[in-house]
Amino acid sequence: MGRLFGTDGVRGLANRDLTARSAMDLSIAAARVLGDAGAFEGHRPVAVVGRDPRASGEFLEAAVVAGLASAGVDVLRLGVLPTPAVAYLTRELGADLGVMLSASHNPAPDNGIKFFDRSGFKLADEIEDKIEARLGEDWQGPTGAGVGRVREAEGEVSRYADHLLATVGVSLAGLRVVVDCAHGAAAGLAPDLLRRAGAEVVAIGAEPDGLNINEGVGSTHLDGLRAAVTAHEADAGLAFDGDADRCLAVTASGEVVDGDQIMAILALELHDAGRLPSATVVATVMSNLGFKIALREQGLTVVETAVGDRYVLEAMREGAFGFGGEQSGHVIMLEHGTTGDGVLTGLHLLAAVARRGRPLDELAKCMTRLPQVLINVRGVAKERAASSPELAAAVAAAEAELGDSGRVLIRPSGTEAMVRVMVEAAAEDQAHAVAERLAEAVRTHL
Repeated sequence: MGRLFGTDGVRGLANRDLTARSAMDLSIAAARVLGDAGAFEGHRPVAVVGRDPRASGEFLEAAVVAGLASAGVDVLRLGVLPTPAVAYLTRELGADLGVMLSASHNPAPDNGIKFFDRSGFKLADEIEDKIEARLGEDWQGPTGAGVGRVREAEGEVSRYADHLLATVGVSLAGLRVVVDCAHGAAAGLAPDLLRRAGAEVVAIGAEPDGLNINEGVGSTHLDGLRAAVTAHEADAGLAFDGDADRCLAVTASGEVVDGDQIMAILALELHDAGRLPSATVVATVMSNLGFKIALREQGLTVVETAVGDRYVLEAMREGAFGFGGEQSGHVIMLEHGTTGDGVLTGLHLLAAVARRGRPLDELAKCMTRLPQVLINVRGVAKERAASSPELAAAVAAAEAELGDSGRVLIRPSGTEAMVRVMVEAAAEDQAHAVAERLAEAVRTHL
C-alpha cells in the first residue's frame, strides 16, 4: 500500500476514500504524535480548523473537531476560509496545530485534510509518517476536564484580510478587475478585499452552494474569466482555485498569464525594491524554460525543486530564500505568509500594474514562454513511471530529438491517479508531436 499522505496532505473521494472515521482517526493520531513529541508540553493544546465550502466538509469538519477534542485539544472552528488563512491564523493565534479541509482544485466530490504546525508550515514528511503509523491504535483518551473544548471563531477572517491588505503599499484605484472565486473559499473574502484596496470589482464564481466548487470556474477553467474580462472592459482578471492557495491572471485582451509569468513579474518587482533575498527564486521542474532564461538574463538565480509547493517551501527555508512558486499559480512570499496564497498573489500582481502604470500584458512580456504541451494520462500504474525500461527508452529518444532547444518531463501526479507528460520545444507542432508519442508510450507500458 502506498503512502497515505501525498504532496498536499491526505486527499480522496469523500465518504469513500476519506470517511468521517478516517478523518477522526487522523486528527487523533496527529494530536497524539505532536503530544508525544512535546509540542503541547506545559500548556493546554489548541488547534484551529477551517474548510472550503464543499458539502462533505461539513461532516468531515465535525469528525476532525471531535477527534481533536477527544484527544484533549481545544478547538477553534474557523469556518469557511482559504487554506493560507488557516496557515496564517495558526501562527497568529498561537495555536499548536492547524487543520484545513479541502481538495483544492479537485471537483466537489473530493476532499482532503492538510495539517499545519504552530509556525503555519505544513507538517514535515517524517511527522506525517508518524501520524500514519499511529492510525487506529488502541489508546485511552482523557475524561472530565481533560477533554477538549470547542468554540466558534469571531472576526478571524477579518484579521486575515487586514493582514493581506497591509502588505500592499499602493492603491488599486482606477483598476477594474474581474475576480473568479471558483465558488470556493475566497468567495466571501476576495471581492471585498480588492474593493478595500481601491479596485472596481466584478465577481464571478462567487456563489458557493457546496456542490459547485471548481465546476467550470476558477484557475483550472479560465474561459469564463476571459470572456468576463473582455465583456466588462476590465484591466485584468484574477482566478483562484477552490481553497484559494493559487492564482492565475488574465490580461485586458483575454490572454492568460500563468504562474511562471506572475512569478517573473513579482520577482522583478521584489528585486527592484531590494526585497528578494540572494536575488534567488525557487521554482519547480515544471516551470517553463523561458521563465528560467528571462530571470537569468536579469541576473537572478533560479533554484529548481520537485513538483509540489511543499518542496518549493523546503528549498526556500533551507536556502533562506524569500520567494518561489509553481507554474500552476502557487506563489509563496515568505515575507508575508508560510504557504501559497492566491489572494495575496493577486493583490501584489495588481499592485505591480498600479505602481508601474503599465497594463498587465506589457508586464507579462518580461518573459517569453517556450511552447509547452502537458498531457495527463489516466488509468495507468503511475508508480511504475520511474522503473519502466520501455518508457525510459522513449524518453531518451525524445530528448535526443529535441536537443538543447527543449526538454521532457514525465512524472506521476502527487495528488491524482495519473501520469503527467510535459514537453517543451522551440516549435509548438514539435512539442505536440513528441508529447503525443510519449503519452502513448505511457499508456502502452504502464
